[in-house]
Amino acid sequence: MSAITAQDINKLRQATGAGMMDCRKALTETNGDFEAAIDWLRKQGQKVAAKRSDREAKEGVIIAQTSADNKTGFVVCISCETDFVSKNAEFVAFAQSIADAAVANNVKTVDELNAVSINGTTVADMINDKLASIGEKIGVKLERVDAPFVSSYIHGSYRMGVLVGLSTEAADLGKDLAMQIAAMNPVAVDADSVPAETVARERAIIIDTMKEDPKMAGKPEEMIAKIAEGKIAAFFKEQTLLAQSFVKDGSKTVGDHVKSVGADIKVTEFKRVALG
Repeated sequence: MSAITAQDINKLRQATGAGMMDCRKALTETNGDFEAAIDWLRKQGQKVAAKRSDREAKEGVIIAQTSADNKTGFVVCISCETDFVSKNAEFVAFAQSIADAAVANNVKTVDELNAVSINGTTVADMINDKLASIGEKIGVKLERVDAPFVSSYIHGSYRMGVLVGLSTEAADLGKDLAMQIAAMNPVAVDADSVPAETVARERAIIIDTMKEDPKMAGKPEEMIAKIAEGKIAAFFKEQTLLAQSFVKDGSKTVGDHVKSVGADIKVTEFKRVALG
């Protein structure tokens, strides 16, 4: 009997849209054989999910909202395949009910959300029932921010959700920052919070590009490295939130705007989820 890992279960869930426990049982029943597990699920009445597993879900509804005390924010994305479904009021209400359940139950993961019961039915079962009724692949994504104060923002008819964590309550600032993040899509709060692998990838791309430039032929490695660091600095300015130009006043940076609201206010983190 081969060991069934969480990665195996998640892979089968992503491919079929079946619930976590169903996927675990399918893999157990088939000794971890992925294709056989799909067949097993089909035999258990999950034929629609299996049929739809290769289709992209680029439409949907994104709900961003906070707890009553504004200390926790949630972005819940219920994706589907067509805008015909995503723009339907019933589907929007369906997504809202799941987002409300995420907040009410203070969930931390998609698995926790799937296990939540709404009117006696788990979210996972609700998703599978909806999949069967509309004939489209449906996905669930969850992001969460915890901070002393969290602002939420929904942009573009439920097509994007943003959460911003602040070190202190500042509702107007939170809204401004959320709109900035929606518009400019920064990769991190500041240079120090950019993941090391992202910096390494950018540096490698910059250096490789320069080495292929005929104008740089024969230039010392030290010179190329120095120029690369300058370009990395430009990357931080363009791609990190606090260094970006403030969209509502291009004469100052976002960091300047934050300081003008409160010298001690810190942006702790943000999450941005968009369709497409």
